[in-house]
This record gives sequence, C-alpha cells and structure tokens, in this order.
Amino acid sequence: MVGLSGGVDSSAAAYLLKEQGYDVIGVFMRNWHDESVLISKECPWVEDSTDALMVAEKLGIPFYTLDFSEEYRKRIVDYMFAEYQAGRTPNPDVLCNREVKFDLFLKAAEKLGADMVATGHYCQKDSFEKDGQTIYRLLAGADKNKDQSYFLCQLNQEQLAKALFPIGHLQKPEVRDIARRQGLVTAEKRDSQGLCFIGKVRLPEFLQQQLKPKQGDIYLIPEDFRKLEKPVLPAGKTWDTIDESWLEEVVAAPRLSPEIAKKVGEHNGAHYYTVGQRKGLNVGGMEKPMFVLATDTAANLIFTGLGEDHPGLLNYGLFVATRDVHWIREDLRLQPGQSGRYQSRIRYRQPLTMATLVMREKGLYVIFDEPQRAIAPGQFFAWYNQEESLGSGVIA
Repeated sequence: MVGLSGGVDSSAAAYLLKEQGYDVIGVFMRNWHDESVLISKECPWVEDSTDALMVAEKLGIPFYTLDFSEEYRKRIVDYMFAEYQAGRTPNPDVLCNREVKFDLFLKAAEKLGADMVATGHYCQKDSFEKDGQTIYRLLAGADKNKDQSYFLCQLNQEQLAKALFPIGHLQKPEVRDIARRQGLVTAEKRDSQGLCFIGKVRLPEFLQQQLKPKQGDIYLIPEDFRKLEKPVLPAGKTWDTIDESWLEEVVAAPRLSPEIAKKVGEHNGAHYYTVGQRKGLNVGGMEKPMFVLATDTAANLIFTGLGEDHPGLLNYGLFVATRDVHWIREDLRLQPGQSGRYQSRIRYRQPLTMATLVMREKGLYVIFDEPQRAIAPGQFFAWYNQEESLGSGVIA
C-alpha cells in the first residue's frame, strides 16, 4: 500500500513498485478539513486527491481515500497547540511520520491485507542478521539535497520492517524524469510546503484558533551578557566519569531576565514565537537583524538579540529526558554511565556535526564540538553514524 499524496515523489514510488512486481494499492490520506488558515490555495487537498486518483488510474492500480482527520487533530494538532503554549517548538513532520504514516496508515494497510507500506521519502533502508535477529537500518537518501531521514528519526524496528522507500536511491531530477516518461500528471508539480497534511499556513492565525493573543514585552539582551566558551573536560575526568553537575551546566540555556535587558517593543503573545525566529517581531531601527533568543510563556516575555552570532543564540549542549530518548537501533542503545561519539543535527537539512552523547539516569546529555545556533526546546535532535540514522530525542 503506497501513500499517494498527489505529488511527484509518491507517484514515481508507486510506478517503481509496480515495475518491481508488487501488487500495489494507492491510498490518499485526508487528514485536515479546516482550510480557513491556508495561504491562497497552497496545498489544496481536493487538487491533491484528484491528482493522486489520476496517477492511480494511469498506473492501473486500485485507489482508496482514508480519512484520519480526527486522529490527526488529536495526535498532531492538539500536540502542537500544547507545545507552543508551553513555549516549545514542535516538529509536526516528524510526528506525522511516527503517528500517521507509519502507525495509522500502517495499521490500515494491515487490515486491507497489505504486507508493506511505501512512501515517497528520500531515504533508504537495508538489513542484516545479528544474533539470529534481523536488524533494519534507516539510511540517508542518495540525493543529499532532499535527504529526509531526519523526518523519520522516530521510527522503530517494527515500522521499518514493513516500510519501503522506492525512490530513496534516486536524485530528484531522476524522479521527475520517471514521472514524465510515464505521462503522470504530477511530473511537473511543485513540491508541497508547510505543515504535514495541512499545507502552507499563516502560523499566528493557525495558533490563534486555540491560543489567544496576549500583549507582552520584548526585551533586547546585550551581546556582552555572557562569554561563550568551549567546554573542556577537567583533568583526570572522562565522559563516563564526569560529574553530572558539570554536564548540567554545559547544556543549560543562557540565563536571561529583564534585569539585564532593555525593553524595545511589544508582542501579541510569547507562545507565537520560537527560538531563532527573525520575522514578525516588528521592531525597527536596529543596526543588525533581531532574533528571538528565548521565550517565557509563563511571564509572557520575549528575549531578543542582535545578529545571528549573538552569544545568547548559541550553545554547546542540550538535554533529552530519558522518556524522550528513542533509538532506531535498540542494539546500540547507550546505557546510563555510557557515552559515544556521533554525528548529529537539530533540524532538517542542517549539515551533520560531531557531538558526544552521555547517557545518565535522568537522560541524555549532548555536548557539541562546535556551538549550535537556536537550539529550541521541543525540536527533535537526531544522531547518526555516517549515513545511518540511529536515534532521536525531544530537546528539553
């Protein structure tokens, strides 16, 4: 069962599966009904479902529409509202894959008698035997500009066992060429943007559906409020023996307060903003671009800094609570007291950067080799071994 979104990637995936000899069922998922927050016909579901149907007819495969809108609102949208209200920055695309495409969709496929589910993600998988057990690996897509392994960083072995990624070994231009040669209506269609299954939205208006405007103050933090220094292990200490208080100090967010700042404007609700945001502050007359350094939704305050190299925007570490630590490769899981060196990223398309992961009872401490910009609570941190995605966690 292949998820036909009405885009070129899933269309080409369906064709390739049929060519490989699979009995293919095409399914369009409708998960959103409220179009009041969409920006001028971006990602209209009617057009997408029609395109998906036309692709299925062209390929000669059965086509169904499944409506997961009620579960989508509970699992994705309500979660988003709650996270923003708490001053955190959720990633709905990661959740969509975990909760919808590889849970609701997978279960529906099994009910329909399908053996596997397939999507148009730019990622790959392989497997090997270890101690009599099949281990599945989630690998980066061959097209480095389109690699979507980050969005799948919450999948588990059971989900990977049933997943196929037919276009993961291809470059985007090759995918379009396949669709062109087969005369698929989606061949020249632009890639969708915005929230998973919703489209491009006016985020403030979307959030205002449940989060009401609330006027508060914007504060500017001076550049000299802190000196950012690279953490160095004390003499005689290793990552496995270092005091937890030292780790906590490294991963702690910058200490910001109105006492060390200057009021420069007002906003309509701290829950509408996120760390690293530049647009929407509406404060003029500054010599450098202004960025959000932190939000305090309890006090309804926004702290900002000037310039993308502001020390309040950078940090060498982050923390993931134990309950939020997820390993795709359970056989490689770090136990409390263990540490390891991995490549990592804190957002989609960010170049991989080296980090040391230190596991303790409370959770996972992550210390980067180089300072990271705009580490936002609520986002997903993912770690890798070269091309393989090993695990992820929600930043505390």
